[in-house]
Amino acid sequence: MEELLLTTNNLWMMLCIALVFIMHLGFSLLEIGLTRQKNTINILFKNIFIICAGLLLYYFIGFSLMYPGDFNGYLGFASFGLELPSNGLTSEYAESGYTFWTDFLFQAMFAATAATIVSGAVAERVKIQAFVLFSIIYVGLIYPIVGSWLWGGGFLEEFGFYDFAGSTIVHSVGGWAALVFIYLLGARYGKFKKNKSLAIRGHNLPLAVMGLFLLWFGWFGFNGGSVLSAQPGLTSKVLVTTSLAAAGGGISAALITLFLYKSLDVTMFINGVLGGLVGITAGADLMSPTQAILIGLIAGVVVILAVRLIDRLHLDDPVGAIPVHLFCGIWGTLAVGVFGEMASWNQLWIQFSSLLIIGSFCMVSSVIITLVLKYSVGLRVSNKAEIEGLDKHEHGMQAYADFGIQNN
Repeated sequence: MEELLLTTNNLWMMLCIALVFIMHLGFSLLEIGLTRQKNTINILFKNIFIICAGLLLYYFIGFSLMYPGDFNGYLGFASFGLELPSNGLTSEYAESGYTFWTDFLFQAMFAATAATIVSGAVAERVKIQAFVLFSIIYVGLIYPIVGSWLWGGGFLEEFGFYDFAGSTIVHSVGGWAALVFIYLLGARYGKFKKNKSLAIRGHNLPLAVMGLFLLWFGWFGFNGGSVLSAQPGLTSKVLVTTSLAAAGGGISAALITLFLYKSLDVTMFINGVLGGLVGITAGADLMSPTQAILIGLIAGVVVILAVRLIDRLHLDDPVGAIPVHLFCGIWGTLAVGVFGEMASWNQLWIQFSSLLIIGSFCMVSSVIITLVLKYSVGLRVSNKAEIEGLDKHEHGMQAYADFGIQNN
């Protein structure tokens, strides 16, 4: 019976790994759809690099940093690479939820997501070398250290902080880094003129919508897999709350956009849905369906207000990564203390205090990493490269072939 339970649970977890993996395709399509054609190859390259480097880094050091075993609660390290525990393939590991290898791969997918958030925010003007080095350090060191504080049994777990699937541990960790990076990187050429924010349109909104649906699809694995078993009642509840929050976020963002701008803007609709997904991620297992809808509705409003704030601060985020992942990540984390089974003033204080700790650590780390890169390899491409496109100058190719007749 235990072997059957392990097989069933592990099969579900492996399916969730595949779903989270598909999210990287979703991020790729969303980012290229919301940016200009001349930078498509650059964005695709970054997204492929993130998953390749993320897996390798998480294998060699990340997993051991995040799950070091017995440690002081702040920083620990088990070993380089992975060593299969004696019970790693038995029902004793993770209470028949999954095997050691499944555990590693599921968590590795989460690690890569944090760097993907940064990719979209710095699009269309960052040097590829700077982004590659930043991703290596952030995914290899910063993300797993923060993760160990909660999911690895560290001091935030003892403090009582709760983050079911990563509104803070994944999404705001990536969001804080993105915020620091775009501040030091600067806005794209032509984004702000005479203190006015000008729209730079994406070249393929159908691709962006495809990216949205792939991300929503993948979120069933992101949140559903965070149950860490195929337990039917809780898993099905999490899938329901996840979907309802996404729908609520999309509807409220669309309505607020219509009210403020007299326009049914599909890009705001997209980010409203994503904001609802990020918002529910911290407490998807704790909320009733109605509470999930409320969290999503508020997340949609948060996205629109955050976009306006980012523009007023003259910060340039081409895909809305910071409003979605940072601001809605913060909201979702705080919502655990407002709605659901753990709601209380004490829990709200714990959630808020933990956010401050994680946000401070991520921002300080990001400032150090980014400044070192700025004064070594440099952060930004030349004006000529930015105007003509990163595909040409960074990669020497174009995304869409010219099928016209060529003279030899």
